[in-house]
Amino acid sequence: MTHVIPVILSGGSGSRLWPLSRQDHPKQLLPVVNSTTLLQDTALRFREQPGYGQPLVICNEAHRFAIAEQLREIDVNARIILEPCGRNTAPAAAIAALHLAATDAQAQLWGTPLLLLSC
Repeated sequence: MTHVIPVILSGGSGSRLWPLSRQDHPKQLLPVVNSTTLLQDTALRFREQPGYGQPLVICNEAHRFAIAEQLREIDVNARIILEPCGRNTAPAAAIAALHLAATDAQAQLWGTPLLLLSC
């Protein structure tokens, strides 16, 4: 059965929402709209929805523990792929597609840059 795998591209330099966001704590890790963070808001859109599989989060190594903790707080089990360095959207989307092609041939890949469509 084909299912949709949400891909959350959670990168960034932490410069667009300055002074709230910083390199060590970018906007996706902040509660901007409500009591949950932008990352959590995005992940919650897919939790327990029929036809959706486990989300795939692409992030940089510096934020991996914060992202894992925030997903744990909302009981979302996601696969996390670490970028060795930020290279913008296209390479991150390509990595997600290659990963899913190798691990889940029946999946449909759906993605959104975290803060373009999530808030």
